[in-house]
This record gives sequence, structure tokens and C-alpha cells, in this order.
Amino acid sequence: MSFVKSFGRSILITGGTGSFGNALVSHLIKESRYEKIIIFSRDELKQSDMKQKFQNNERLRWFLGDIRDQSRLKSAFHSVDTVIHAAALKQVDTAEYNPIEFVKTNVYGSQNVIEAAIECGVAKVIALSTDKASSPINLYGATKLTADKLFISAKSYSGANGTKFSVVRYGNVGGSRGSVIPLFINMAKLGHALPVTDLSMTRFHIRLEKAINLVETAHKKMIGGELFVPQIPSYKISDLIKAISPKNDIRIIGIRPGEKLHEEMISLDEGRNTYALKDNYLILQEGHPLTKTLKKVPTGFNYNSKTNPLFLNQVELKKEVSNIQLKLSS
Repeated sequence: MSFVKSFGRSILITGGTGSFGNALVSHLIKESRYEKIIIFSRDELKQSDMKQKFQNNERLRWFLGDIRDQSRLKSAFHSVDTVIHAAALKQVDTAEYNPIEFVKTNVYGSQNVIEAAIECGVAKVIALSTDKASSPINLYGATKLTADKLFISAKSYSGANGTKFSVVRYGNVGGSRGSVIPLFINMAKLGHALPVTDLSMTRFHIRLEKAINLVETAHKKMIGGELFVPQIPSYKISDLIKAISPKNDIRIIGIRPGEKLHEEMISLDEGRNTYALKDNYLILQEGHPLTKTLKKVPTGFNYNSKTNPLFLNQVELKKEVSNIQLKLSS
């Protein structure tokens, strides 16, 4: 599927200088003929780095701004067809000690995106979520769940022919900033002991390419009010360590504030409103038009990294690690 057919002539990415934004911009430049690809973020240094990376591509536009500032969002959203909302504060442990800052960005900032998009007549908005938004036990997850709810309900006051809003929720992106895999790779190179919360821990795994495909799928299929969840593999932290460096020592550090042993993307309660697609799941509100045509998942369905039927084996994990090592060295 091509973005040029799926999307309009202009697209804006909030938090566009992050790992996802860099990957999406690279994809859009290669695969589409957008007139404008707008990167909206608050970090001028990261924007400068991206300008050099993409050699000042003439289709790229660079807007400094913060999603906490609704007036700035309104000026940026003028004549924009699609908004991909990736801006967020994301560090779990940082959120526990700076809760109001996460609320201001992840909750109030999301509401600003919604209101600005409606006022500016943006056709479609897709918000990026996280597995930590399902049955959250930490402040970060709670703010992202709140943001999910805001975007899903936004269609009720955008009007029948107004802006459409959907959410995509996925797990850990291998190789992204803050991911444990690059951390372990670098520590292993230095010969340091690897800090592990618990050897029984499991996590979901998704490549950036798959995350981009999920956004494309959401844009193609959305009619407003959907939450898309990909069918992706899990891995055991103990297997990941073996794949990176079985010779390094391990240092057990225990559960950090707000951390789970196993992540979840669809809770038991959400499972009651979940429907199966070919490669993804859809969480829909009662009365959503698509509930009449799609098949519900079985009763008692729960999508958890521990009970996920699909796990990466040692060979697959080593391949993932090798790919990330190549990207880190390039």
C-alpha cells in the first residue's frame, strides 16, 4: 500500500524528531510524492540533525513548537491533511517523579492536538499509544490510556463529516531510543554486567517498519474511533541476553517504580470489545459501525507478552540484534 494514495498532499508528525518520526519521514520520502512533510517538535538540535540527515529535502518543513501550546498547533495544522501524533513524554521512571509534567504533555497536549485538528479541518489524526496504556500501573501508562480515551471519543464532537481520529497501540520498538536492546549491546561491548529487573520478564517486540505499516493500515481502514493493535511476537529477557552476549555477567536490580514483569496490549475487559483482522486486532466502542461486520475474539481473550502464542526464538532474536547493531554502527 502506498502512502501517496492513502494520505493527502500534506502530513504533519508531532514529535517528528523521535525514532518513529525519523523512520516515517525516511519512508515517506522514498514511497510518496507529498508536497509537504512537516516535522513538529520542540527540540531545535534534533531538527538540525534531521535536516542534515535528509539533506534539506525540499518537501520537508520544520516547525518548532510544543503540543502544550494550542495556538502554535493551530498555526502548524493550517492546510494539513493528516496528523500523526507521536509527541509524548515516555520514560516510566521519570514519570513517577515528575507526574504533572507528563499529564501536561501526554493528556493536555493530546487534547490540544484534538481541538486544533478539528478547528483547522484536518481530515485524519492517528495517535501513537503504548502497551503500557493497557491496565496501567505507572503514571506514564495512565496518561497514555487517558490520551487513548480522548482520541477515541473525539469523533463524537468532531461531527459526522469532521476530523476522524484513531489510535495505534504497540509494544517495544527494537533499536529505538530508550529501548533495552541498544543499552544491552553497548554495555556488552564495554564488558559491563547487564542490569536485569527479573530474568522471568517478557516483552512484546516490533520493528519500526511494522509500526509504520500499522499506521498505514489504520489510515486506510479508519472511519473514526478505532484502536488498532498489531499481532506481534514476544521475547524473554533471558533469551535476549543470550542473543546479545551470553558471556557477560548479569546484575539483578529488581523491579523499578511503575515497571511490569509482563506487558499487556489488550486487557480482559478490553477483550470484550476486540475484533480480529488478518494481522491486527481492533478495539471498538459499543455501537461502532464495524462491529456489525467483524468477528469478535473468543470470550476471555487477553493479549499479554507472557501468554502470547508467538515468541521469538534464539535464532530470530540474534537476527534482530544483528540488525540493530548494523543500524547503531551506521
